Amino acid sequence: MTSVDSSTPDSNIERFSPLHQAHVDAGASFTDFAGWQMPVRYSSDLAEHHAVRNQAGLFDLSHMAEILVDGPDAAAYLDYALAGKLSVIELWQAKYSLLLNETGGIIDDLVVYRLDDAKFLVVANAGNRFAAFDALAARAADFDVTVVDQSDDYALIAVQGPNALAILDATEGVTDLGTDLLFMKYYRITDAFFRGHPLLVARTGYTGEDGFELYLAADHARELWDALVVAGADKGLVPAGLASRDTLRLEAGMPLYGHELTLTTFPAQAGLGRVVNVNKEGDFVGRAASVAGPAAGASVLVGLIAAGKRAGRADYEIFRSLDAAHSDGVITSGALSPTLGYPVAMAYVTPDLARLGTEVYVDVRGTRIPATVTSLPFYKRVK
Repeated sequence: MTSVDSSTPDSNIERFSPLHQAHVDAGASFTDFAGWQMPVRYSSDLAEHHAVRNQAGLFDLSHMAEILVDGPDAAAYLDYALAGKLSVIELWQAKYSLLLNETGGIIDDLVVYRLDDAKFLVVANAGNRFAAFDALAARAADFDVTVVDQSDDYALIAVQGPNALAILDATEGVTDLGTDLLFMKYYRITDAFFRGHPLLVARTGYTGEDGFELYLAADHARELWDALVVAGADKGLVPAGLASRDTLRLEAGMPLYGHELTLTTFPAQAGLGRVVNVNKEGDFVGRAASVAGPAAGASVLVGLIAAGKRAGRADYEIFRSLDAAHSDGVITSGALSPTLGYPVAMAYVTPDLARLGTEVYVDVRGTRIPATVTSLPFYKRVK
């Protein structure tokens, strides 16, 4: 086994995307995210949200972590290191998976792309880059595999929305696509070139809309960003920040690490039990704990909808009645849905409150607001 370590940067040093100047030029407001200065918005959260739902949004995701797994044992290694069965995915296919600890908690949720028979690209969350790499590297000891943190080499740009395909088709310089994007299935990836530079185009995303995520060398990110802006000028494309990305993923019922997923969360609690394949051949890290499952009475993730305009936010408590003395749950993510026009939230509640249609009360700054348990996602695009 060979692994290339990634050095943890000084936490006091701000990190900037290779597209930072493009965001400055576009008038972005910035926020710190996992040590990176990333655009939170350019115009307004609502305008960017609606653009993605109705036309298209352009996101910089260059803070995400890219870890290359390569070698004869790569597929078997990932079956051991992750909760899913990665060895069965086809060439140029993607799969959502989980990196568990020994006690069954979630170190990170990941997307894994198969680039060759023995080569996989693992994409981790920015805030978990080093925790994910360290866990993956440690698990490679008994396998003929190389695990390399390539995060600083990549830029990642996402085009999301109904017009995403038309925009990619119109982008000058994108050539030699291995798969025609018109026929490319969801959760697939293909190789290509952008002005002679290697490019990976994945039909994946985190907004609930159709769209593509584009991986290329950081040095060429600004060229691609500008080409996409030009291609999308007559197709409603706008740059979109992290604020709209959060409301989009919330409407789509997609969990966010640090909110719905944590080191002490069992996948089954978060509705992700299907991601953990306890029947696959061989052992995997966290298997025994996953088979045992969470403790009886452990809270479970539900969707909540409410009337009016007062939205519950992360950490707001949930009560079973107006006069209940003790809370029976907590909101992990919540907002007034820009698409639906009413408050939505994801929350952990005691199992007896998780049945669809159950009425609970959210404490919104001292006032208990009625909410109803509903299924996820809140929003699903019409294909």
